[in-house]
Amino acid sequence: MSARPITGGCQCGAVRYALHKEPHNPHICHCRMCQKAFGSYFAPLAGVPMEAFEVTRGTIAIFKSSDLVERGFCRDCGTPLTFRYAEGTSHISIALGSLDHPERVKPARQVGSEGRMPWFAELAELESTATEETDPPELLDRIRHTNHQHPDHDTKQWPPEGH
Repeated sequence: MSARPITGGCQCGAVRYALHKEPHNPHICHCRMCQKAFGSYFAPLAGVPMEAFEVTRGTIAIFKSSDLVERGFCRDCGTPLTFRYAEGTSHISIALGSLDHPERVKPARQVGSEGRMPWFAELAELESTATEETDPPELLDRIRHTNHQHPDHDTKQWPPEGH
């Protein structure tokens, strides 16, 4: 087990978790079921043994996307959090975007390539701008001061009292 757990959680902070081992098999899945579950073109995932996964706040809600698969999410904000085969496995996969530091886990492969968008390889060629370049400072300031998103670290209570 890791000395310092890898932490993550949902957008609103109602659900927090800790991984006590480094995630393995980091990948992105392009299958249509993952696209629907994440509301995106792909799902970034990596696994840990069940005994290395700990929910530290709240309860993960489960949707059975098939008879074989359970997908965990936050019931309050809808953030996708986990993927797990319901039977015959002692592992759980974590939605990499829900990690507090998703940049630390680089996908090593792609699966479900039959569902990959035909233009996926062209994404790196698209024009790229930072948020500060497209939104006026007044709007960004308002967003920062009215933000309901949980910070990317553990907190004793969320939302903070008086918020």
